[in-house]
Amino acid sequence: MKLDRLVNVSDYEEAARRRLPKPIFDMVAGGAGDETSMRANRSAFDAITLRPKPFVDVTTRDTSTTILGVPTTMPIMLDPCGYQRMAHRDAELAVARAAGSQGMGYALSTVTSYAMEDVAAVSTGPKWFQLYLPPGDVSETEKLVERASAAGFDALCLTVDTTMRALRERDVRNKVKLPLRMGPAMLMSGAVRPGWAVDFLRGGVGRGNQGFAPKMLSIKAAGSKLSSTMRPVTEADLALVRKLWKGPLVVKGILRGDEVEQLIDRGVDGFVVSNHGGRQLDATPATISALPEVVEAANGRAEVFLDGGVRRGTDVVKALALGARAVLVGRPYVYGLAVGGEEGVRRVIRILRDETENAMGLLGCTTIPEITRDRVRVPA
Repeated sequence: MKLDRLVNVSDYEEAARRRLPKPIFDMVAGGAGDETSMRANRSAFDAITLRPKPFVDVTTRDTSTTILGVPTTMPIMLDPCGYQRMAHRDAELAVARAAGSQGMGYALSTVTSYAMEDVAAVSTGPKWFQLYLPPGDVSETEKLVERASAAGFDALCLTVDTTMRALRERDVRNKVKLPLRMGPAMLMSGAVRPGWAVDFLRGGVGRGNQGFAPKMLSIKAAGSKLSSTMRPVTEADLALVRKLWKGPLVVKGILRGDEVEQLIDRGVDGFVVSNHGGRQLDATPATISALPEVVEAANGRAEVFLDGGVRRGTDVVKALALGARAVLVGRPYVYGLAVGGEEGVRRVIRILRDETENAMGLLGCTTIPEITRDRVRVPA
């Protein structure tokens, strides 16, 4: 496929639909329940309008910023997405290399297809490790956090909205289970997508989850561990993680402002306003709608990020205008990975960066700090 014909994120989504077997595409593209929250993430962005300011010399635009004190070329990060081996054999390795080549940040999921040490080794940009608490006693959490620290991750991102498995009906209908197995149903789906099937079957590395254990853990054992990880994150868990992790700590899955101040007092440095891309509890608010409440509660004491529904550079500037330090994108780069591997991810990043820079110029902003609240109008 000629990637230069794919000029926006929607093009990559459609190309991924044609590339991936339906059960795999649905797993990436789908949400929970009626997918109300997933759709709301987009429609809420569409309802916000931009307010350009004229008479500004925008000949030069600068998209660089800092995220938790680390310089980055753009106010965009790549979200943690698990099991990327489903999309492409190079999975997280390709994503980390692509992000680093563009000077942007990447958050690696605990349910990584390749060992976190291997991904960290090829990461040249800012990198977070997204933490699902492992099953077992405290020592298991200690080991995982120690591995992330030793691998050189810049920040730890504790996800708190996966207290139990979500009701994702597309996956139920498609009879998909993780870690992915090439059973009869998947073989039939793969038969009509031979390019994907060859890619998935090529080699034996990285088809399961390597995040919960060292490299030698079998795929079957890792998948067994994953199946028992969905549990609430308690205040005691937060205190333990904060004690173990010496760097910046981010909490992902916040949709309310009333819990922010106490979390900052307990050592949280940042928040990702997130409904898990509409993939956990349906009927939650769109993240861009929840963002201002969290920003106000943080009151400059912690950095606030947003994920969910970002598909255009105009979405990026809308989130920044409403107080986000940066946005995280997930599905778009997975579509790029599925279509073109590392180069596909790199091109999706460039599209979002170029669109953001273009939107800044047309809005009358030359730097990220100039994207202020007066540049958007939010419906009442």
